[in-house]
Amino acid sequence: MMIRNLNDIAGLSVTVMGLGLNGGGLASARFFAEHGAKEVVVTDMKTEEELAPSVAELKPYPNVRFALGGHNIEDFRTADMVIKNPGVKSEGNPYLAAAHCIETDISIFLKLSSAPVLAVTGSKGKSSTVSALYYGLQQCGIPAFLGGNITVSPLTFLTETRADTPVVLELSSWQLGDLAHCPQLKPKIALITHIMPDHQNWYGSMERYVADKKIIYRNQDKNDYTICNYDDGWGKIFAQETAGQVFWYSAHPLPPHLLGAWIAPDGSARIRLKAGDDRLLLPPKIAVPGAALKQNVMAASLALALYGVEPRKIPDAMQTYGGIPHRLEFFYETEQFKFYNDSAATIPEAAAAAVNAFDKPVILITGGTDKKLDFTGLAPELKKAKALFLLAGTGTDKLIPLLQAEHTPYFGPFQDLTTLLEAVRNETEHALRSRSTAAQEIVVFSPGATSFGMFKNEFDRGLRFKEAVRQCWPTGHSPTP
Repeated sequence: MMIRNLNDIAGLSVTVMGLGLNGGGLASARFFAEHGAKEVVVTDMKTEEELAPSVAELKPYPNVRFALGGHNIEDFRTADMVIKNPGVKSEGNPYLAAAHCIETDISIFLKLSSAPVLAVTGSKGKSSTVSALYYGLQQCGIPAFLGGNITVSPLTFLTETRADTPVVLELSSWQLGDLAHCPQLKPKIALITHIMPDHQNWYGSMERYVADKKIIYRNQDKNDYTICNYDDGWGKIFAQETAGQVFWYSAHPLPPHLLGAWIAPDGSARIRLKAGDDRLLLPPKIAVPGAALKQNVMAASLALALYGVEPRKIPDAMQTYGGIPHRLEFFYETEQFKFYNDSAATIPEAAAAAVNAFDKPVILITGGTDKKLDFTGLAPELKKAKALFLLAGTGTDKLIPLLQAEHTPYFGPFQDLTTLLEAVRNETEHALRSRSTAAQEIVVFSPGATSFGMFKNEFDRGLRFKEAVRQCWPTGHSPTP
């Protein structure tokens, strides 16, 4: 089924597989309903009650039909096109096997938009990198759009894009896997953040996981740019394979013959777009905390320069970028505490980075559901925490023996956030009263595990953590922007 323009949608029968609550399925259904599809069947294993907010958004459309609480294979067999949610596995799926044509919201966007794409993938740091890149484009007066895995479907702004409006896309490995046969995925800039073990319960091996990441540069040519992480062994493999021009980013000074960006010994970031021409990219002090977030802002700043932003404009534009929700998000404080929400830390390495993101030991809340990840690297890092509180889950069950082997004290595991936060308050109250200094303690919620079981997703987890903190410390306040 070939869609070349919006007019081709008229009269189609479309099945949207996976409505969900994060916006992708909802945006797809609304897009096809509004552009003249004869029928849009919205199907999901979840019930109408579970999906009530998304269902309510689609009720006004007469051409939308709901098939919730399970799938009907006829809805796939008779559809002109199936729009697949990236969280649905294709392998061995009888419903997708019955479909004539399978697309995603990303593939439809790429086929219908002429906008230049700046695409970002990786294991961690994707969302903060795309957000920083989008922020920088706006700060520099360049109209731009942001979408993809960051929970904004690009179909929501498709009709507003032009050949001179860059679109920043965060692409997960699942989304990229769905684009394996989409020649329209040809980003002007492809940026790959640090690669770590993730989604091993889905892929079964790092090689299969990384194979999907590689799709981001598959269709690039010498007129495009690929930004690779110099500190990552996978980055060097990507650089050898891509046909795009390679630029690097690193936490340490790059060798003189390489082009890219790096953190200098004084904490500033430097950029080299041509041999022998090193310039300031970021000042030593920027708004976001921690080395990991600083590197993400640096990588985004390098992408800005490659897109054509004058390098001298970038330091002022980017030093004020303050981060995004659920990623070391400073959201609340009292006289005694500063609270950070890092719920998007869904792998152990991300929680380890959170421990090391501040210039003093933190009170850390960690733990959650396992997705076949290795916690052995996290356990030694947790010794650095001033106090450690564990949220219950199968990942926490794997972590506890490692903590015991390291003789690292901990509290919990706790079955809910309210009980956990009351323990934080009770355990620290006496120490804070007897302390002579007025410096605030830093409390960081960085689970290092997935959210399923106790929460709907990491965003729900982060929102519920913030709500629980405000209830437990009602006299605090949100920081001034």
